[in-house]
Amino acid sequence: MRITVLQGDITQRRVDAVVNAANSSLLGGGGVDGALHRAAGPELLAACRQLRATDLPHGLQTGAAVATAGFRLPACWVIHTVGPNRHAGQTNRALLVSCFSESLRLADSLGARGLAFPAVGAGAYGWAADAVAQAALDAVAGFQALHPASDLEVVEFVLHTSGVEEVFRDVFGQLR
Repeated sequence: MRITVLQGDITQRRVDAVVNAANSSLLGGGGVDGALHRAAGPELLAACRQLRATDLPHGLQTGAAVATAGFRLPACWVIHTVGPNRHAGQTNRALLVSCFSESLRLADSLGARGLAFPAVGAGAYGWAADAVAQAALDAVAGFQALHPASDLEVVEFVLHTSGVEEVFRDVFGQLR
């Protein structure tokens, strides 16, 4: 599995699946969530409403992941995951790691070969970029150990700012 770290717009990534740093309602929001909903079009919101009406009437649990189609995005799928909100007292690091682990597992089960992550939990949810990067690294290492025959070929970390990109590069060992 090749891991890349880059600054960019996750809505433009040409990978099989992109990860949405969603809120538990799955009904859109700000940041990455809002950007993905805008880029994917109203069909994404309709798909999320359908999930809420059927499988997830109480919303998506923190640390869990669920997939929808990508609709107008270049990606085939959007994998929604809910990070723990430090501002709301959710400081369990295991839930942050789970966001990345469950997204990797789900992407693999979908047959994705390429997956793009944002900095889940950073920004509005209050996790420091280095804590998010370390959680992501731990999840990737754990996934690789448990799934050595995975079809996932590329995992990208697509960060919105150069500062967060630099932190991820430092944690991931200066990947270029």
